[in-house]
Amino acid sequence: MFVENLKETLNLGEKLSHKLNPQSIVLLNGPIGAGKTTFVQGIARGLSISEDITSPTFALSHHYYSGKIPLIHLDLYRLENTFSAKEFFYSEEEEALQNKAILVIEWPDLIEPLIENFWKIKISYAENYGRNYEIRDPKNLLTFS
Repeated sequence: MFVENLKETLNLGEKLSHKLNPQSIVLLNGPIGAGKTTFVQGIARGLSISEDITSPTFALSHHYYSGKIPLIHLDLYRLENTFSAKEFFYSEEEEALQNKAILVIEWPDLIEPLIENFWKIKISYAENYGRNYEIRDPKNLLTFS
């Protein structure tokens, strides 16, 4: 799916939020600057989360409890080894399960093999402008065209 601008990115994230359930896991892949956090802002908007959604690159995680469903947003970019990523993920996954939260993970490569049931979002730069989104549901079916 081609997304032309920021508004469409937010709208696509919001559209996806309506398909997510408590304890859903979303893996978000894409290069730096592709709009991963903006996409998460759209998810948060769809969940009626009132807090500002910012990138958790330095904090590693941000937790938002003000919406219809809580949201935990992880960014594993700075984690360099699988052991650290696994330990951090398991801790955050436990909190997500306890709070019936949606867990969105940017840069999930180190932990993807640990997860069985997840949404997978792949963002890439389009040829001249905009972004291409490939969205797969937990059954690995193309969900959006």
